Formats: sequence, C-alpha cells, structure tokens
Amino acid sequence: MKSLIVNEIFYSIQGESLSIGIPTIFIRLTGCPLRCSYCDTEYAFTEGKKMSFDEIITSIKKYNCKNITITGGEPLSQKNTLLFLDKISSVYEVSLETSNALSIKDVKKDITIILDIKTPDSNESDKNIIDNYKYLKKTDQIKFVVCTLEDYHWAKDYIFNNNLHEICNILISPSYGEISLKKLANQMLLDDLPARLQVQLHKIIWGDERGR
Repeated sequence: MKSLIVNEIFYSIQGESLSIGIPTIFIRLTGCPLRCSYCDTEYAFTEGKKMSFDEIITSIKKYNCKNITITGGEPLSQKNTLLFLDKISSVYEVSLETSNALSIKDVKKDITIILDIKTPDSNESDKNIIDNYKYLKKTDQIKFVVCTLEDYHWAKDYIFNNNLHEICNILISPSYGEISLKKLANQMLLDDLPARLQVQLHKIIWGDERGR
C-alpha cells in the first residue's frame, strides 16, 4: 500500500502565491534536504507519521474544499509524492510548493508548480537546478524569498539572465521580519521589475501559529 510521511494536514487561507486568500487544504510532508536560513517549518524536517494514500484522502475529505497545496519540508524528497499527486489531481485543484533543489521533470502538467528559487542569503543558492526552468508552464509560478536588498538585486539579475519573466509569473516575497516591505516595494517600482510583490497573508493573520 502506497504511503507518505505526513507532518500535518490542515485547512487554512492560502497565504502566498497567486491563490492568496483562497481557502485551501494543506498537506505538509516530512523531510527536506535543504537548511535555509529563514526556514519557519524546521519541525517538518523529521516530525511526521506514515499515512497511506487512502488515509490521507479520508483526512482531507472532511473539508468542503477542492483546493490543495502540497508543501513541506520538501515534498519531492519523498519518492511517492508524484504518485500521490497523480491520484488526487483529477479530483482537486492541486499546487505543489517545491524548492529548486530537486527535479520537477516528472510533475504532471495539471499540477501548478510554485518553484522557490533560493537566493544567496538562504545559504542554499548553490542547490538551484537551472534545468528545471524548461519544465515550467505559463500557469506555474516562480518565487524568490529575499532577506536583504542585496538578495533582491541578485534575484533581479537572475530573473533577466535566465529569462524567467518570459516563462511564468514571478513572485518576490520578503523574508518575514527581515526586510522592509516598503523598501522592497519602492525598489521594485524603481526597477520596473516584471514581478509581483507578495506578502505572507497567513503570517499577518496568525503570526507564527502552527497549522496556519
């Protein structure tokens, strides 16, 4: 019986991405090969329990919602994640939040990918897989979490050097509590950056409350 190690399943408001504000079921999977400096879900590195696909589906069916986000940790670090995505994608609107450290080549086309490209201040920018960008669709999204203006300028150059703005939507997300939202907004306007400034709505509503 196919299974996954699940950290938590919860129902909340989507706090990020182009679906911000929409009620969503979150399935947070256990495990991650990265150790980003700003990580706010370190508990997902090791905490979790084994659940069969059927047990996970029974758990999410109690919510009257068709929007699902698979997150982590790093969801693709578990080999059965792709099989689970295949199983639920015909019934639910599914998005996958994944770092740029593992291949997205085999993710089905009906899954919305939110690809988190790592900046230098994350301490994991050397893990970015450039080959991933050719597998992105117009409906996918690229996210940069920036901690400083230096991080922002790196992201700006990276976007243009890889023509990412011609592939799909670009999101610039300030690391929570590390950089002024106003400063970042002013710089994006100054640069005419072809990207969307993103706030973490769930943090504004609930702060660091877990399961939100």
